[in-house]
Parts: sequence; C-alpha cells; structure tokens
Amino acid sequence: MQKDYEEFASTLMIIVDRVVDKTNEKIEYSTDVLKEIIKPALDEVEEIPWPPQDPETLKLMEREINQRELEGELDEGFLSEVNAQLRKAKEDGDKPGLEAMLQKVFQLYAAKVLSRRSYAKKGMFITYTIGNQVLKAEEFLETIIKAPEEEWNKMLINGITLGKGEISPEELHAVIKKRIERTLIRTDGGSYEQRILVEYLKGIQRRAEEVVQVLQGKKPQ
Repeated sequence: MQKDYEEFASTLMIIVDRVVDKTNEKIEYSTDVLKEIIKPALDEVEEIPWPPQDPETLKLMEREINQRELEGELDEGFLSEVNAQLRKAKEDGDKPGLEAMLQKVFQLYAAKVLSRRSYAKKGMFITYTIGNQVLKAEEFLETIIKAPEEEWNKMLINGITLGKGEISPEELHAVIKKRIERTLIRTDGGSYEQRILVEYLKGIQRRAEEVVQVLQGKKPQ
C-alpha cells in the first residue's frame, strides 16, 4: 500500500512538472510574440515615447498583429500576457508610454478580429440588409472599427445626423448594441478575447455619446 502511494505521488509530481514546464514555455512564447509586435515602437532609451513620432511605427505594429493573428498566435495565452504587462505598467505608474502602447496592442487586436468576423460566416461573405439595401449604420460602424482611435471624433462628426452625416445617433447606438450582443454569443464567456472585444465596442459607444453631447451643445459627462 505504501509503495503504491509512493509510486502514485511520484507519477503525479512528474505530471505536475510537465504541466509547469509547458506553461512556462507558453508564457515565454507569448512574451516573444508581444516583443515582436511592439519592437517598432521601441528605441534605445528606457522611456517609450507615445504616441510614436514616426507614423510608420503604428503601421508596422498593425502589420505584425495582422500576420500573427492569421497564424493563430494571438490566443488567450498571448492576451493574458499583454494584460499582465499592462497591469504591471499601471501599478508601476511611471511608464505612461508603455501603458499606452499596450493599450494600443489591444485596440489593434480588437479592430482586426472584429473586422474579420463582422461579415464572415462559414467562409462566405454576407452583408446585413433590409431588402436589398445594406444597412448604412452597420457599414458606418465597420469604418469606425477599422479606423485608429484618433480618427473616431472626426468620423463621428462627419457620419451622424447631428454633424454632417446620415446616421442618427439612435441607429448607431442600436448597431453597436447588436454587435456587442453578437460578440458575447460568439466568444467564450469570461475570456480575455471577449473582454477586449466588448470593451473596444463600448469604447466606440462612449465616444459616440460624447460627440453627440458636444454637437448638442452639452458638456460631456
């Protein structure tokens, strides 16, 4: 009996060690992927300048994210690693450039994934329609999702009826809400993927509400 227990304990420890090794390997790999994504924004000084002075930097980061996403490398392990680094940067409080850059990694990831999923279904591309007309509000949301955050204000002013556009604030709110619902259904509950994608959409929603308040002559809350 004692011998059986010892053999079981020994086997269990071997399994635990293997799991720990695999976990450490995965963390190291996710860290390496993150380093490759942010490499264009790094220089030889300790402080990370953000936003980067060279506009090509963001394009290089976006290109790397697109490639890594296509190769399936931006999984939960990767998102967890970015989240851990972001949390540490916030706790340190003395690396605003790093914090902003990691937030941008999440934004680029969300824009890529949401854009890819928006019209794709079982390998076929579809559009959301009423009759034969593409819903303009859906199309408008698509352009915002794909655009850098810095361009959202201008796009919203040019796109909604209170500004220069044809989309009412109510229509935009409705399609954002529907996209959030779709995202919640399509992703695993509580996953980093779900949290990041939903937060990105809610960020667009908050920005739209702020722009509407400004256009109505009200002070944003």
